[in-house]
Amino acid sequence: MRQVPSSLIRTVALVGHGAAGKTTLAESLLAATGTITSRGTVEKGSTTCDFDPMEKEFGHSLQSAVVSIPWDGATIHLIDTPGFPDFAGHAIAALAGVDTALVVINAQTGIELATERMFHLAGERGLCRMLVINKIDADNVDLPALVGQIRERFGKECLLLDLPVHHGQDVVELLGHTEGDSDFASVAAAHRSLIDQIVEEDDTLMARYLEDGVDPSPQELHAPFEAALRAGHLIPILFVSAKTGAGVPQLLDVLAKLAPNPAEGNPPPFYRGEPGVQPQAFAAQPDDTLHVLAHVFKVVMDPFIGKMGVFRVHQGTITKDMQLFVGSGKRAFKVAHLYRLQGKDYIEVPHLVPGDIGAVAKVDDIEFDCVLHDSHDEDHIHLNPLQFPLPMQGLAVQPKRKSDEHRLFEILHKLELEDPCFKVERHPTTNETVIRGLGEVHLRTKLARMQQQFKLELDTSPPRIAYRETITQYAEGHCRHKKQSGGAGQFGEVMLRIEPLERGAGFEFVDVVKGGAIPGVFMAAVEKGVRQALTDGVVAGFPVHDLRVTVYDGKTHAVDGKDIAFTLAGRKATIEAVRKASPIVLEPLVSIEVLAPEGAIGDLTGDLSSKRGHVTGTQPRPAATAAIHGQIPLAELDDYQGRLKSLTAGKGSYNIAFSHYAPVPAQTQSQLMAAHKTVSVDEE
Repeated sequence: MRQVPSSLIRTVALVGHGAAGKTTLAESLLAATGTITSRGTVEKGSTTCDFDPMEKEFGHSLQSAVVSIPWDGATIHLIDTPGFPDFAGHAIAALAGVDTALVVINAQTGIELATERMFHLAGERGLCRMLVINKIDADNVDLPALVGQIRERFGKECLLLDLPVHHGQDVVELLGHTEGDSDFASVAAAHRSLIDQIVEEDDTLMARYLEDGVDPSPQELHAPFEAALRAGHLIPILFVSAKTGAGVPQLLDVLAKLAPNPAEGNPPPFYRGEPGVQPQAFAAQPDDTLHVLAHVFKVVMDPFIGKMGVFRVHQGTITKDMQLFVGSGKRAFKVAHLYRLQGKDYIEVPHLVPGDIGAVAKVDDIEFDCVLHDSHDEDHIHLNPLQFPLPMQGLAVQPKRKSDEHRLFEILHKLELEDPCFKVERHPTTNETVIRGLGEVHLRTKLARMQQQFKLELDTSPPRIAYRETITQYAEGHCRHKKQSGGAGQFGEVMLRIEPLERGAGFEFVDVVKGGAIPGVFMAAVEKGVRQALTDGVVAGFPVHDLRVTVYDGKTHAVDGKDIAFTLAGRKATIEAVRKASPIVLEPLVSIEVLAPEGAIGDLTGDLSSKRGHVTGTQPRPAATAAIHGQIPLAELDDYQGRLKSLTAGKGSYNIAFSHYAPVPAQTQSQLMAAHKTVSVDEE
């Protein structure tokens, strides 16, 4: 695999909704450049990017895959990402590794859920964006209407960079063609609109263009084209058929000649600082002579190689056998093997420069989102984190064989390291291990992988809802813990007050004790007791949130004052105060988007309303479908997948994201409180 300087490197992510043809497009790009000898298909499970056995079984991407494609002297590092909403974590994470996002749109179905989400996320990240309309040769596609929809939803800066011709069998690029025929629109008019938009980025060029009326040369247009891309003033629209290869050479030309190299794209949002310290922006320089700075955007638990960290180099040169640090870690690791990825293949290379995507293996300290560097000067440098959807779909799991309990947590930890949207929770109050993901399919693939790869079989059940408790008014609590048992005793007295905070504010602990009534050495023990009470719950057994606890007085004893005494006193005083403060139980509400045939919308909105849901609107979508937007308590979604399947004949899908916590109905609160075995303030 050849090595090229940073100026010839392009980093690109294929993003968009599921079934848009991203993996097939990646395969066509590889075949068109001779990187692979024959083009595989998703249907046969023979593509370079969908190499995992489960991807072949499911028939779509489950995680991101990296390939490198040479074209016209440049090297294009391309990340193929999954498109189904359940696997959004891998798609979003890939945005941290590239300069350009190619948003792939299915010409048959138009702008779908993940298309819109990834387009806006890429823009918020400052990436250059291009829109690629795939399947242009399919039957019954209305490309002019789709272009109009794109401009309506994404803005007038979305301009044609090429046009389909011969009924989608080929395309004509517009920068170099001032006239000609196309399947729709005028080549001359599209060319003029494109040039007008580009020259606006260069005042001198625009003045000459207006005065002479002569198009600037391709060399003169390169810099303003890059500037327009970076600023989001130009979002090119390109047409391809990944299946036939139409438009693929033109897309490769655009990537090699017009997409930004690491020095031309918007700088990655690094900052220097730690929690509690005002962060300072840090500018990484794509200079191969400076200190190394690389960011890990993907972790793979390979069954043969072990833990693999996949990273983008932003600064400096990483070489085999060099020493690198992970974050603020004090111990360096040796880069024993340095890899470039080509689908499932790990290709060993001597060095990587800014813009390269590479990997290292068997480094236990590497984790998702960490920064690799070669100097302690960069210990406290981080990349602004991406915003991932919260995993709300849950399953309680336990191994079928008791002997597998220890393995269960090891395996779940490995899966959690790989996927930023897969979380594992252990609930001591319910003695449940709960796995959470973005949807039913997301969790089903995790269970299948545990069974197939790790030979671990699990029993599953719906988890308890993650209710919370909070207070609604000010109250005070007091406890004197005194215990004498023949020898040295225990004594600690705590007086505190609690008050509600805004929803989502969490917990604040304040110490205003004066005169040493509670020595400072015991205040940590008081806080520990307070936190224990809040974690265990008071009225319904759920964690208490959104309150401030202020310890204002107390007493100690010169001999019997002990940590345990103040921990118990703090806990009991907190329980007493919470009970006095009109506590309520909160439940999680989620935002829901349901995609379904238009004919089922009435039944679906009625079903959501009957489950305490609130429909905020509906939106027409292509192909006689519509999207319903609303909010609904998570507790009402236990069997929603089955109801949706029944109401839409299997054609509906939905996506949820955490919205906020809200009080449960009075009847539900009474039931939860009655089910909880309360412990009296005096009992221990």
